[in-house]
Amino acid sequence: MTSTADPVIRLADYCPPAWRVTHAILEFDLDIHATQVTSTLSLAPAPGQPLQPLQLDGEALELLDIALDGRTLAAHEYRIDAAGLTIENVEGPCSLRTTVRIQPRANTRLEGLYVSRGALFTQCEAEGFRRITFFPDRPDVSAVFDVTLRADREHFPVLLSNGDPAGAGDLADGRHFARWHDPHPKPCYLFALVAGRLDRVSAPFTTMEGRAVEVNIWAEPADVPRCEYALGATLRAMAWDERRFGRAYDLSVFNIVAAQDFTMGAMENKGLNIFNARYILADIDTATDEDFLAIESVIGHEYFHNWSGNRVTLRDWFQLSLKEGLTVFRDQEFTADLHSRGLKRIDDVRLLKSRQFVEDAGPLSHPVRPSSYREINNFYTATVYEKGAELIRMLHTLLGEHDFRRGLDAYFAAHDGGAATVDDLVSAMARASSRDLSQFLRWWDQPGTPRIEVSETFDPLSGEYGLTFQQHNATPEEPLHIPLALALYDAAGRRVDSRPQSDAPMRTGLVELRAREHKLHWYGLSARPLPAFLQGLSAPVRLDFHYSPSQLARLVHVESDALTRWEAMQQLSRLAILPGTQQADARDALMAAQSSLLEDPQADPAFVAECLSIADVWDVSSDLPLLDIEQLWRDRETVLHQLASHQADALRSRYDALGTLALAGLDAPSAAARRLRNLCLQRLARVERDGERATTQFHTANTLTDRLAALATLVNGGLPHADAALRAFAHRHDGDALTTDKWIALVVAAPRTGVVDTVATLIRSRHWQPTNPNRVRAVLGAFARNNLPAFHRPDGAGYAVFFEQLPKLDAINPQVAARHLGLLENWRRLDAPRRGLLSAHMAELAPRLSSRDSREMLSRLRGAESE
Repeated sequence: MTSTADPVIRLADYCPPAWRVTHAILEFDLDIHATQVTSTLSLAPAPGQPLQPLQLDGEALELLDIALDGRTLAAHEYRIDAAGLTIENVEGPCSLRTTVRIQPRANTRLEGLYVSRGALFTQCEAEGFRRITFFPDRPDVSAVFDVTLRADREHFPVLLSNGDPAGAGDLADGRHFARWHDPHPKPCYLFALVAGRLDRVSAPFTTMEGRAVEVNIWAEPADVPRCEYALGATLRAMAWDERRFGRAYDLSVFNIVAAQDFTMGAMENKGLNIFNARYILADIDTATDEDFLAIESVIGHEYFHNWSGNRVTLRDWFQLSLKEGLTVFRDQEFTADLHSRGLKRIDDVRLLKSRQFVEDAGPLSHPVRPSSYREINNFYTATVYEKGAELIRMLHTLLGEHDFRRGLDAYFAAHDGGAATVDDLVSAMARASSRDLSQFLRWWDQPGTPRIEVSETFDPLSGEYGLTFQQHNATPEEPLHIPLALALYDAAGRRVDSRPQSDAPMRTGLVELRAREHKLHWYGLSARPLPAFLQGLSAPVRLDFHYSPSQLARLVHVESDALTRWEAMQQLSRLAILPGTQQADARDALMAAQSSLLEDPQADPAFVAECLSIADVWDVSSDLPLLDIEQLWRDRETVLHQLASHQADALRSRYDALGTLALAGLDAPSAAARRLRNLCLQRLARVERDGERATTQFHTANTLTDRLAALATLVNGGLPHADAALRAFAHRHDGDALTTDKWIALVVAAPRTGVVDTVATLIRSRHWQPTNPNRVRAVLGAFARNNLPAFHRPDGAGYAVFFEQLPKLDAINPQVAARHLGLLENWRRLDAPRRGLLSAHMAELAPRLSSRDSREMLSRLRGAESE
């Protein structure tokens, strides 16, 4: 089967549901091999819709019984096909009862009901509920759910589902039951159940409305001590959402469960969030500083969905960014409010540029609100999440905190308990601010990253300074509404306060670009100023302005915005790596700017570490249509070696000075000290080749952050004692899957061509677990994304190892296979021999793919080749 045989779902074809479900009563007799599900649905034709046959989605279901209004249906009265169940001649409200059998143990797709380490879990977004029972599996059909779970008490002592507990008790033969009632109507993609041998940590929380809530974090009993941080993060998220957005929790219990086998990061099921264990389990010995921040962020994200996604859900899956983009913005603000706003913005923009800008520039580009798809799972992308969040951030920038909050409150009030669209949110914002946002809506429907070309003029006689902004979009469509932050600095580094004349709407520090070209003019300036743009990344655009290396170095010192300073350092590193007339000056300026920050004892060590990190190969080459990957790698290594040699004394001094603080604990100053100290360690390894400093840190570290950084320094540098440290780390963490994932990801990313053989050996070892998404990402994902020399080896050996596993993964878990295919989005920019190798592998792979997920992904990657 080819991708062109898979049906295309189009936004333009949307029709409201013909049937509504008002109440769903589900009964589960749970067993890992064969679970029986009885569903009783209260159905009614949708008002105002022509009467149509009753059609319910269903996949891989064995129907045991079916009755309509209490009458068992004969075989000729219904039809079951690959899409589901159809019953003709149903003329009004009815009750439909079905009983089906499903096989959780055989469900390696991890969609629907599946088994993970002896426990039962569900994952229903986007279309997994149809693998549990027959139902109209679409986000605009919501029902009140009552759920009864029955199971063997010994094997499944804990039985959880959505909503509030509604009873529990014993049954015959060692079985027991639990009932759950969710009073809030929800679409079936938010359904969840968990059953297994679990334990918990708990805490009470009282909402601003006075509701008493029991908050529980569940995990396998041996892992419960590592749930305390997640519990604290949950309480912080609940309190923050009340303070910042006035959103309170609405049930008496909030359960979060850690799953070792989980395709995504986490899932916001109403009242029962299910998480990939990597975003729950943490302590000082098994989680890095980055892990702790990620856990807090992801917990916040899923909790904030309770309003932006659950209480107000989606009309259709094309509106996915309505819940994901909005909620990413909310979780970004959560982290920024609790920690460093500047560092958080740097982290977010780095991710946006390294993932989403690349996606926008390649064969996988699509609008934030796509117009069509074959498989919705393929659109849980950086464009929907990260770019979607930037669109919400621009609204916040344009409207300000007060009007943005008014608009969001109005949106929640108008659509609570219902399904909404992007247009509904923007309309609420427009009404709250009395602004015309119709042009701004284009952001959701135009693909690609806009490019802003900026040119300057200066007349020293009159003191007139001019800036011209020209907007260029990836498609020849109408111009976008772009909020562009800017500032001018005089020779003394002071901000120029005079207001320019402009044909564009302006306020202090912000110009709104709404046409293809705008001009700004300042008068009476004594000298040419230094302009700075996009502070805080006020819009997700590429901006072209011809800075000299000395101007970029000045920006680092005069600009107050952390992101703008960091971006100036990144741009300096790009100029220092790429061949050109500015390369020598850029290298001198980069060394001077980095040294100045490194030697400044007052600077935030975490921010200094960010500025000392240079652009990676993909970032450096982002404007190149074709790239010589080996030459770029060598040129970047040359710059890093020059920096290490030039800064060696300062690096040693700063490394030693930060030692005491780095060992102090998990507080923010200690984490910041570790961040810079470990960068110093890694850079010093380029001039200290004996490995002694890293070996000492490895054995004396009191955090995983320091231990892992020392190990990476030894392994990546090919230093003495690397093998012994690898063995010691593996022995220390043997049996812990998540920390073993880190060890594997480090091993396969070592930047040497021979690592291809290491990857092949790992795949033949006990460490290869193709049914576990985390392990697949640790082996194949880390290898393909993080090891340019080995993965892109000229003889194609890296590609061969990668492609050999894809058909097998596709048969096990199509989402995992498709996402790994997506790692090849840059393949058309490689040199001709490598493109030829990859093209041949893709052609050979195409007929071996069994899933719609992977077929669509491969077709998009290949483009015209697949026709």
